[in-house]
Amino acid sequence: MDQLPLAAPAAAASLSPSQGAGRALDAYKTALATAASAAAYAVMARSMARELLPDELRAAVRWCAAAARARFGRGDRERRTVVIRRQFDTRYGENHLFDAARAYLATRIDPRAMRRLCLARSRAKEPDGGGGWSTLLCMEPGGSTVDVFNGVEFTWTSVETGGDDKKGGKGGGSGSPRESLELSFDAEHTDMALDRYVPFVMSTAEELQMRDRALRIFMNEGQSWHGINHHHPATFDTLAMDPALKDSVIADLDRFLKRRDYYRRIGKAWKRGYLLYGPPGTGKSSLVAAMANYLRFNLYDLDLSEVRLNSSLQKLLIHMPNKSILVIEDIDCCFDAAASRKDAKAPELVEELDPGYTSDSSDDSWPMNTHRQGAAPPKGLTLSGLLNFIDGLWSTCGEERIIVFTTNYRDRLDPALLRPGRMDMHIYMGYCGWEAFRTLARNYFLVDDHELFPEIQALLSAVDVTPAEVSEMLLRSEDVDVALRGLKEFLQEKRRKTRKEEGYKKDAAEDKEAVAEEAV
Repeated sequence: MDQLPLAAPAAAASLSPSQGAGRALDAYKTALATAASAAAYAVMARSMARELLPDELRAAVRWCAAAARARFGRGDRERRTVVIRRQFDTRYGENHLFDAARAYLATRIDPRAMRRLCLARSRAKEPDGGGGWSTLLCMEPGGSTVDVFNGVEFTWTSVETGGDDKKGGKGGGSGSPRESLELSFDAEHTDMALDRYVPFVMSTAEELQMRDRALRIFMNEGQSWHGINHHHPATFDTLAMDPALKDSVIADLDRFLKRRDYYRRIGKAWKRGYLLYGPPGTGKSSLVAAMANYLRFNLYDLDLSEVRLNSSLQKLLIHMPNKSILVIEDIDCCFDAAASRKDAKAPELVEELDPGYTSDSSDDSWPMNTHRQGAAPPKGLTLSGLLNFIDGLWSTCGEERIIVFTTNYRDRLDPALLRPGRMDMHIYMGYCGWEAFRTLARNYFLVDDHELFPEIQALLSAVDVTPAEVSEMLLRSEDVDVALRGLKEFLQEKRRKTRKEEGYKKDAAEDKEAVAEEAV
């Protein structure tokens, strides 16, 4: 037993070199086979992930991987840096890309992840004395943050440098610090950064500005627009109209906003026309306000009685910016159908000429028009001049515009306005139905049900009443019971009057038939 420990060393010493090399080769083959199996399993798992996992989950995994690479380093890859200065010493002055980038980064900064932040709070004053506060988060000089776009990381850094002593007086004086933003990324993603990421930052900042800005409504005076802030509270949620019709309008607006390339491809101007018609008090103006609040577009309320000539109308319309809504209310009162078509066929040269119109003519050089609202425009302004802007050669002078005509009497409109392609969507604003009433009840009293609802529903189906009339009755009391009882009594009285009028009409028809029979 004492000689057993010496046996193992002796056996090891007895192994030949060829046997040791064979064992090493076997171990190498085993490791290679294991690696090949692991690679095969990885390829199979990747294929299964592509087939089974949704795109959102795979995008989240890529985002997490990019964030991990950003935190733990990317190695010694070649980097590129784009400097975005706040101001230039050239004729360009302010750099709008700097403001857009700062507004964009304010939505990407995580206050809990940064040690130092700059907090700015400003108040936008309005002509009526009011105003709203806005808050902006931005990086302090030396701070940085990482943004991920399509799986690629972009690093933003805030830098502050001293001014140029030789150019004192420009950009804030001698030696004044200047702020800039630096955008860093891997060199292989240069094309993506300049062609896709920077335009994305600009478009996002523009959308933020459109969403946060105060809407304005403009009125024409002479050949210029004068605007005030627009505070109409109407939205599609509070609008009393048929839910299916409301959803179709929203879907049409959404589809229009996404179709820029489509309109260019088919060769049409990027605009959309809506004709709102129906009895007075059915919510046509409220629908226009809801469209403006939904799109965040300014309103341009065109009063054709203030327009003297077709050339004046053209000047007004080409000065409208993109992303705006042109509104012409009561279009049936603006033109006499027969006269406007006659003037279009045989225009008088003296009336159509516009001697004071030049490319640099002042707005003040035009005399004010004193025609009353609803009166026929002068002979110099024709319906054909307006139609030329809707779908003629002048229709391409702007993009992403909405054109809205309203009328109480659709049958009085010139057939040229109703021709296919002029107004893309005709929307009938009818009397108050059951769903529209429920919207009003929810707006005024925050109720979805009441014991008087069945009676009111039956009355609404028996009489014609506008949403404006229903709103007037609901406004008479803040007590839901009192207000609904008053509305029920109003509808009952309206039903009695309707039945009495129908009885008079029936008696008159019978008397007329009797007189006709006696005459025979």
